[in-house]
Order: sequence, then structure tokens, then C-alpha cells
Amino acid sequence: MNVVESMPPPPKPDLITVNIDGRDVAVPKGTNAIEAARLVGVDVPFYCYHPKLSVVGNCRMCLIEIGMPAVDPATKAPIMDPATGKQRINWIPRPQIGCATNASPGLHIRTNTPQIKDCREGVMEFLLINHPLDCPICDQAGECKLQEQATGYGRGYSRFIEQKVVKPKRTQLGPRVTLDDERCILCSRCIRFCKEIARDDVLGFIDRGSYSTLTCYPGKKLTNNYSLNTVDICPVGALTSTDFRFKMRVWFLKQTNSIDTESSVGANTVVWSREGIIYRITPRRNDEVNDTWMSDSGRELYKQVRSSDRLTAIRVNGIDSSLDVAVQAAAELIRASAGAVAVVGSGRSSVEEQFLTHKLAKLLQAPAGIVSRVGEGDGILISADRNPNVRGALVTGLIQGLPQPKLERLAAGIDAGTIRTVVAINEDLVAAGLTPAQLAKVAIVYLGTHVQPTTAAARVVIPTLTVFEKSGTFVNQQFRLQKFAKAVPGPAGASDDLVALSRLLAALGGGAIPSEINALWSLMAEEVPALKTIAFGRVPATGLQLDPAPWAGLPYVEGETLHYKPAP
Repeated sequence: MNVVESMPPPPKPDLITVNIDGRDVAVPKGTNAIEAARLVGVDVPFYCYHPKLSVVGNCRMCLIEIGMPAVDPATKAPIMDPATGKQRINWIPRPQIGCATNASPGLHIRTNTPQIKDCREGVMEFLLINHPLDCPICDQAGECKLQEQATGYGRGYSRFIEQKVVKPKRTQLGPRVTLDDERCILCSRCIRFCKEIARDDVLGFIDRGSYSTLTCYPGKKLTNNYSLNTVDICPVGALTSTDFRFKMRVWFLKQTNSIDTESSVGANTVVWSREGIIYRITPRRNDEVNDTWMSDSGRELYKQVRSSDRLTAIRVNGIDSSLDVAVQAAAELIRASAGAVAVVGSGRSSVEEQFLTHKLAKLLQAPAGIVSRVGEGDGILISADRNPNVRGALVTGLIQGLPQPKLERLAAGIDAGTIRTVVAINEDLVAAGLTPAQLAKVAIVYLGTHVQPTTAAARVVIPTLTVFEKSGTFVNQQFRLQKFAKAVPGPAGASDDLVALSRLLAALGGGAIPSEINALWSLMAEEVPALKTIAFGRVPATGLQLDPAPWAGLPYVEGETLHYKPAP
């Protein structure tokens, strides 16, 4: 078990000065030329380079000219150029690859000379020799680096008149990835990802020259839970998602920032939707949490939005009703059991929802808790804590210690008759350890998204929204506060959790509490010490690190580290 510790501040980078196309720029020592050029708005094209993978230098698209200030070999005195009065630069005669050229003091870089332009055109010409002309039907259209760079850096015509080499199409590398090998440009990003990040060295090239082909090793398949990251980093349309393949053009899709809710890691994601329908989820770069990766299982969570067991009808005693009637009925049940009410919150609720759940429990002077979910962590981006927001429950005060896997105390209270009403928020009480016989002894008020055994026993059922249909925040395993935004509207009949909870609080005499998220955050900043001075609108896209010190003594069962790091 690990004890959560405060994260030490990152060391200040050792800055050096390099010259790029005549402009001096300060960069951290060791920065490669591609990243250094970005700092001054200069684009150095590339294919095989990826900032989170090892450098192989096999595409040769990032060629640049480099040089160093001239000095006398004997005295080390600068050699001046009489024409300019400045120190002369000794340029290396042949171009060098920018991905493997690291910044050093005094380094000079040229990215737009006639020689470099000619090199780029030559590289593009070779890459396109055997590439199919199927851009109109290619699944990568709209986000294809080959298409973009052919326009920006290519000759604009081809001198190749021979027959193209035909390679395999629609090859199933694994259950989720389909390969169109004739589009592959042999950048090897997918191979390096599987070996270095996913720790599943399954991909490789076979054959030689123009006949080189990407494939799996004999007897193996690309089945690891991170296989779709190879689709994300493929610069062309060679690797495609079997699930998303040919379903929608990306330029029609709206992008919304979100969070992977399958565990406490809190990988940053982008939800791609159109006209209220989600088509795919991809990772969003956050170097403090998930770099540029996410799991395959997290990409499928959007399917819960339109699943057949989705709750869409507000019901009171089995009869369809309205939100106002349901809230009043819930309030009457709770008042009738004054002093014998329990609140079951959720580690999947947002910080804002947990704050209101805590206020509800305080108002009722009722015991409150959340249900633990523990599985096997993979050491990459899925922790053993399968709740995305246990830390949020600690921050808001909903719980004081770690959640329990089963609701044993609640079960004992029901059997003893000291609990007569249970308010359950998006948790199946049967899965959490209660028996159908125990559910029959109590009145249940249920707020949640999907049909469960608990909903069948509930007296009041209020359908609520999934994470894709609302905005809010989670606190991940690092105690990093991260935002997610509404991507699609909820189904008819479902209510925003904040609206339902605030109305229930008001009906029970808790006063008027805002359900609009920015107004609610003003109240949270006043009442929650860890959130003091924080406003929802000012939380950065990459999150805000909270101080974990108040909870440093808690032993987290998942044994997770504070920062994701790829395999060495």
C-alpha cells in the first residue's frame, strides 16, 4: 500500500540559447530541434517522431541544417565574419534530422533553405510513390498528416509512372484495430508504442524495400487494452478503429473535453459528437496525468448513453410522474422516517454532486458513505480504484475515511429497524451487498442513470445524466481537480443531478441552493476548505493540483503512484 504524499515542485529547467532561422530562443537543455522550433512558431514537419516515444529517425521528413559558432581550434577564440562583423557559423554540409538533434548552447538551425525544401519534396515524393489515391474514402481524411504535408511540402506532381505495389487491405490486427497496409508509411510509431508504453511487443515489419509490411508476430494479435492508441498516433489512414471506421467524417464532429471515469487515474479525453450522438472518444494530452494515451475500455464508455437499459421515466410508486411530484414524494418519505434515514452516495458522482449529497446527509443527520470498487490495476492508466472520484468525496466531506466494498453497517441498520428510508445516488444497493429482502424493508429514493435491481424496489425513481450529458469536476488519484464538459443533451425525462439534489434539499427545508455550476462553486469555495478561492471557470483544462496533505495518512488499497510514467 502506498501513502499519498505531496508532489515535490518540478525542478527549474536549465535554459540555453539557440538560434532558429535567425531568431534567438531560450529552451531547456536537451530539447530536440522540432520542439525548439515550435517555441518560435516554426513548423518542422515529421512523421515518425512522437514526443512520448523513442527517436528512430526513419522518415527523414524533419531534415534541417545545423551549425555551430566557429572558434579557433588552438586558442578557442571566436572566428569573426568580416562581412557581417559577427561570429562565423560553421554549417554542417549535409542536412540532419531534427528529431535526433538536441539543443546545445550556440546551436544554429535553418529550416527553410532551398536545400531543405528540396529534401522535403524528395521525401514526400518517395512516400507517395506507392501510396493509394483514395483520400476521398480514407477514414483518416480530415486529420491526415500525409495529406496536409503533401500539400504544404510536396512538389505538387509525381514523376512516377510505374505500377504501384499493392499491399493487404482490411487486415484485422486485433479485435479493435483494422490495418490498410497500402497506406502505411513505415513510421514505426505503432511498434514503438506497443513495446515502450503498452509493454506488449507484438507488432513488427516483415519483408524489405517497397514490400515491407506491418504485421503481428506469428501466433499473436494486437489485443492489449491500449491498442487503439496506435490508431491515434498513426499519421496516415493505415491503422483504423474497427468501431469508428467509416461511420462519420471528423470535420462534422464537435469536440468536448472530458475525463475517463473507469478508474481514479482520470485520463483526459475528447468526446467527438454530432447532433446529440457520440461517435468516439480519444485521449487528450495532459503530461501530468496520462501523457497522450488512454485505455481501449475507456473509449467504449459512451455506449452507456444510448443503452437499452437507460432510465428515462420519473416514477413514484411505479407510476410515471414529474420531477416536482417525485421530489415532494421523496421528501415525504424522508420526513416520515426522520432519524432513520441513510444516504448512499457514489464515487462516480462529480465533486459538485458529492457536495450536495453531503449537505443532504448533514441536513438529515443521516449516516452517509460511498461504495468502493476495487479491481486489478494494470500499472499504466487503469488503477485498482475503479471509482473516479473517491478523493472528491474526501475533499467535500461526504466521507471521512476510505469507502467500504459492502454496505455492512447499512444492512445491519435495516435488519435492526433503525434505518427505514435509503436515499441511493447512482448505486445498485444489491451489488453493494444488500439482499432483496432487506430492500423490501425500507423505502428507497433512487437517483441514477440505468435500470438496476434497486430501481425495481425503489418507491421514487429519478433518472439522471451520465458524465457525457453534464459538466462538473472529479478529483483523481493525485488529488488533481479536473473538469469535464457536457458533450450531448440528456434523454427526455432525465434530470441534471444538481437540479434534482438541490430541489430535494429545498423540499426538506435546506433552503435555496443553486444548481447552476458556477453559482454552486461560489458556495463550495466558502464551505469546503480545500476548494477555497477556486472558481469552476478558472480551473485549467489540464486540472488544478490540490494539497493532499490532509489525507496523507490514508492507505489507498490500489497501490497506485502519484504520476503515470511509461515503462523504461
